[in-house]
Amino acid sequence: MVKDPGREVQKIARFLGRELPPRALAAIVDHTSFEAMKENPACNYSSVPPRIFDASISPFMRKGEVGDWKNHFTVAQNETFDARFEDWMADSDLSFRTEL
Repeated sequence: MVKDPGREVQKIARFLGRELPPRALAAIVDHTSFEAMKENPACNYSSVPPRIFDASISPFMRKGEVGDWKNHFTVAQNETFDARFEDWMADSDLSFRTEL
């Protein structure tokens, strides 16, 4: 989604059996960009009361950068996550990119 959001939105539309006119595609890409969603109260949890979700402790949306987890996980945490993820996804053919 980060590398080429237009292409990915088109893939979703085709999966749903829809063709998107260029203006609709551009609007979807704009409204679903990290920057737009970070400012949108419907997406960023800013309208949720602090007793339920206190964004001053940890914001729901941080930077929107692929690989930013490296700035937060220790080596041990990363190794633990990788081992658990491998177990959880053992029967899946899905693949995920953690870097661009």
